[in-house]
Amino acid sequence: MHFKQNRYLIFYITVFCLFLFISCKQKVGVFERNTTIPSYSWHKNFTPAGTFTINDTVGSYNIYLVLRHTDAYQYNNIWLNVGLKSPGDSMYFQKVNLSLGSDATGWEGTGMNDIWEVRKLLNGRPQRFIKPGEYHYEIRHIMREVPLDGIMSAGFRVEKSASLVNKN
Repeated sequence: MHFKQNRYLIFYITVFCLFLFISCKQKVGVFERNTTIPSYSWHKNFTPAGTFTINDTVGSYNIYLVLRHTDAYQYNNIWLNVGLKSPGDSMYFQKVNLSLGSDATGWEGTGMNDIWEVRKLLNGRPQRFIKPGEYHYEIRHIMREVPLDGIMSAGFRVEKSASLVNKN
């Protein structure tokens, strides 16, 4: 009799844990691509680029610039020219001064040993895409130093904003 009760208890605990595991949803990014900078030395003629598709034009999206660099990077910021092309339009570029750290507080973002990753929300707020379809992006550095040493990768991440994800 005691063995049978333990078996039912184990069964119910297992089912409860299974439901708990299934009900937890991870925030899924719509798109993320990081392009490795050859030899960690970013030349002016190398342009990380990519394409992503937007189908939902009702929701808003967080657009992040993602940058990986080493401790050997010499500056606290990086100037970028970020281009975004919507379906049927021409490429629109905007200059972005991406802060990577300060002398007082050190590097921003997450780090492991001498490698740091920074994700910064473009324009500081969620964006809406007006047209469905394929969007193309380009990232160029516009720093004076050429090549720009210590940058490992540059990329783009597009995900539904938290307010929209929580409603679904």
